[in-house]
Amino acid sequence: MVKPILGSLVLSTLLWSCSASQKKEVITNNTEVKMETKSNKEKVIELLNSIQNGDTKPVAYINQKNYKQHNLAIGDGLAGFGQVLSQLPKGSAKVEVIRAFEDGDFVFTHTKYNFFGPKVGFDIFRFEDGVIVEHWDNLQEIATETVSGRTQFDGTTTITDLNKTKSNKELVKHFVSDVLLGANPSKITDYISTKTYIQHNPNVGDGLSGLGKALEELAKAGMPMTFNQNHKILGEGNFVLSVSEGEFLKKHVAFYDLFRIEDGKIVEHWDTIEEIPEKKEWKNTNGKF
Repeated sequence: MVKPILGSLVLSTLLWSCSASQKKEVITNNTEVKMETKSNKEKVIELLNSIQNGDTKPVAYINQKNYKQHNLAIGDGLAGFGQVLSQLPKGSAKVEVIRAFEDGDFVFTHTKYNFFGPKVGFDIFRFEDGVIVEHWDNLQEIATETVSGRTQFDGTTTITDLNKTKSNKELVKHFVSDVLLGANPSKITDYISTKTYIQHNPNVGDGLSGLGKALEELAKAGMPMTFNQNHKILGEGNFVLSVSEGEFLKKHVAFYDLFRIEDGKIVEHWDTIEEIPEKKEWKNTNGKF
């Protein structure tokens, strides 16, 4: 399992590189930045890419007075970042945004990170009036070998079927309810294609047979994967992200599952699974979800 999340060091790295005068300038120009015509998705990509290019301007895309943090290893608000700066060796953090999506006031990304080692992560940002006011994330160590032979990142990145966003989100919503939460698991073929199901979970093979085999092995080992509650369904076109809570390897975890839909069926899947720390270890009181 992944150790406490370090995804929010993205933003702390930026703040670290700002001098006091630069920070003041960023805050002063906050209103001007909000007036730009950039989409929220573009702002998030700029913010994440800033880790490598050193640009401090994207910090202005964060609400300086109201920023709610759901990374339980980081204190709330911008002040929380200062507590973790010393943990990150200068210049060591890397980021590569693989996929980015926008759904109303939310932007969610699928990203390759290097924070104390390579990780795959999903981040969710919520916007109000053009600036970020809330953040969730879920990270997992990158696997060197996978059952399918695929990576946790490859596959298409092209967003299509924007007119089907609503119906695709409904499809995943019912899939989560019927199959993952167990309301009617026999309906799995109503949701997942029996012809093509491309798998990027490192421990699961392609197709329904690969999924069934992995779940069977977990059950035999006395460690079934259990979904207890769904918290979010976000999507854009043919991609839908599900955020859920449950148990994996007998630990309390967050499941982030990204699905690609084609002709009304799920045909591809990426995910991260991360352990949720005990409440006594939380650095903020906002909760994981």
